[in-house]
Amino acid sequence: MQTLTGILKRVAIGVLVGLMPASCSIMDYEGDCSVNYRARFRYDMHLHYSDAFAHEVESVTLYAFDESGKFVRQFTDSGEALQQEGYALPFELPAGTYQFVAWCGVENELQSHDVPTLTPGVSTVEELTCTINREYDENRQATVEEIAPVFHAFVPDCTLSDEPGTHDIDIPLTKDTKTVRIVLQHLSGEPIDVNQFSFQITDENGLMAHDNTLLDDELLHYQPYYTTSGTADMNPDGSRATTAISTALAELTVGRLVKDKDTRTILSVSNSQGETVLSIPLIDYALLIKGYYNQDLSDQEYLDRQDEYNLTFFLDENNHWISSSIIINSWRVVLSETEL
Repeated sequence: MQTLTGILKRVAIGVLVGLMPASCSIMDYEGDCSVNYRARFRYDMHLHYSDAFAHEVESVTLYAFDESGKFVRQFTDSGEALQQEGYALPFELPAGTYQFVAWCGVENELQSHDVPTLTPGVSTVEELTCTINREYDENRQATVEEIAPVFHAFVPDCTLSDEPGTHDIDIPLTKDTKTVRIVLQHLSGEPIDVNQFSFQITDENGLMAHDNTLLDDELLHYQPYYTTSGTADMNPDGSRATTAISTALAELTVGRLVKDKDTRTILSVSNSQGETVLSIPLIDYALLIKGYYNQDLSDQEYLDRQDEYNLTFFLDENNHWISSSIIINSWRVVLSETEL
């Protein structure tokens, strides 16, 4: 038989359950009806389309602005935690509507980028820029060597609910840093010395706005951070006849490539006498291999998704580019007389 005490306990429990908010689960034994927010970063803006965030991104900084564009708070994280499966950045904000900007990878050993310090309640979203750091040579030219991989995201309208539970917001990243490898090769197979050439890429793309558009900037002269010469022995048929291929390689990193702007991105190579060996508009040539499978992408989306460009130029006996063809990312492009 049930005692009076047992009956009273059951009645009391029933009354408490009836008074609990409907959004709180009775299975939550800790009685936690708090509101939690997390930022889930993803990097699938590349030509393989899978999420490569854990493999590519080493640090994250998320900036929150209110509806009027005033800075509220920033949240950061770095290290091994970002490589864990299901990583999400927890953050605390009052419920409401926000603008979120992410600059990821800015904190790097190269100190290649700079983002200003913002003041809560004072700074605006337009003040959140990202600058590629540069030095000046004896001719006062702005020069840049290696820059670290930097990623950007802008979520202009995000409402944080006050409903109890955990709420995830999506932060889709775009990689701004590009790697360009330049290979020079003699058609004759003669040896080629990389030290006999100078390589550079020029562009006015060193100042990015909060929405990743380019702001007015000076002309940057990107220089190689790595050069080498090499020889490969080619013997495809197993015979004793061996053909040696000699190449010169230069590797550079550049900022975001943007098609529709007033200035062009120029890749150039000069010889030791200061003569121009080749000079091409890099973006126009990069788009030559956009190809059939990427035809549904806009030119800018293709440039944002492609983060490596390997270009092979063939030289004649006078060390000048034979401009009838070029190999870009393993695709041989036969060039016509049409000026790009």
